[in-house]
Amino acid sequence: MANKPSTPKGTRDFSPIEMARRNYIFDTIKSVFRLHGFNQIETPAMENLSTLMGKYGEEGDKLLFKILNSGDYLRGVDHQLIDNGETLKLASQLCEKGLRYDLTVPFARYVVMHRNDLQMPFRRFQIQPVWRADRPQKGRYREFYQCDADIVGSDSLWNEVELIDIIREVFKRLKINVAIKLNNRKILAGIAEAIGQPDRLIDITVAIDKLDKIGLDAVNAEMLEKGISQESVDRLLPILQLSGSNEEQLEKLREILADSETGLKGVEEMATVLAHASKAENADTNGGARIDLDVSLARGLNYYTGTIIEVKALDYQIGSITGGGRYDNLTGVFGMPGLSGVGISFGADRIYDVLEGLDLYPADVLESTKVMFTNFGENEMAYAQKAAAEFRAAGIATMVYPETAKMKKQFSYADAMNIPYVAIVGEQELAEGKITLKEMGTGAQSLVSITEAIEHLYGLD
Repeated sequence: MANKPSTPKGTRDFSPIEMARRNYIFDTIKSVFRLHGFNQIETPAMENLSTLMGKYGEEGDKLLFKILNSGDYLRGVDHQLIDNGETLKLASQLCEKGLRYDLTVPFARYVVMHRNDLQMPFRRFQIQPVWRADRPQKGRYREFYQCDADIVGSDSLWNEVELIDIIREVFKRLKINVAIKLNNRKILAGIAEAIGQPDRLIDITVAIDKLDKIGLDAVNAEMLEKGISQESVDRLLPILQLSGSNEEQLEKLREILADSETGLKGVEEMATVLAHASKAENADTNGGARIDLDVSLARGLNYYTGTIIEVKALDYQIGSITGGGRYDNLTGVFGMPGLSGVGISFGADRIYDVLEGLDLYPADVLESTKVMFTNFGENEMAYAQKAAAEFRAAGIATMVYPETAKMKKQFSYADAMNIPYVAIVGEQELAEGKITLKEMGTGAQSLVSITEAIEHLYGLD
């Protein structure tokens, strides 16, 4: 007996209903990106490992899906590595390519390869799947979509403000209440200096990035395990627990980081972004997402150098649903130093879970077909096909039931497929050159011409 088929852990199939909901998310995000003047690109699912490795920190490198070389992939491999179980070194000899971990590093590679064709600043958006060898759990998958927008070739902090505007507009349209959390990697670098650990910024940020997942005690234990002194950990704790308004926290940070030039620069950058973003927040056109300075926000990716952004849903328990930040020299590792950029990434799969959990999908999101024509015989079918063509020419999604069947069966199909209107073509309709248009939700129906039916359906949109 054949084994029952299944999908790999952390991946999923998507039904027509799920795809309709996902496309609602993608279309919403895409429309806001385009409204702000971003252009779409795509990059390959796989990249050379030399492109990916070392860009996400040690933790990220462990989560890269690596692809075995084609053909005789063991040829030329040091078999002593196999005998000694040295898997990481072995992987570097067995694999030259890997599935992309995010869209930002491939984008940096794209910018360097196409730099002569791009006008700076370059504004791009990208909506594609990424893969991470993470432990699957609720809201965390091994294959998932990211929806990215980036601006490269500009140091202006107005770019951060615009990206915050985009975040607010997207979640306003999706009707999700969110908190936008902000921090700055320069502030974190200043904190590392203030606690006497200026060379341990990566260890500190990797640890506190897990604060929401594992709690403060476990974060402290991890820092101690990495050789950060108990005294430094004790000095860090009250900084991570700063409270008060954004302005009050900024003032406390100015005092704490008074001796750190880098830290103070981060504070001023943060103050500028918060000031402009807060003004925009008060405008009716921008929605009302809460903006919070969060000193414990780290985002463990090594390439961030300035503002870092994370978005949490306020009414649904799940991890961050959007993130991003400023990276000053990501393209430098590909031979194009000094090109600054900033970007955000919407987590479509988590947003899907939030919308489903809060029952926020619009009622008409599942309407892939607006009208279904009945089929009661060859003559009726010929007329229905011609009328359906006129509906489609008018931009109305229309299908014709493919088989001659009883009315009850055809209506049941329309109900099951969530089709809101049925166009009935029987002997009377055929004789008069009309259709009976029935609204499935109310049962109301009327005998109308094709033109009248189209005008009526247009008036509903």
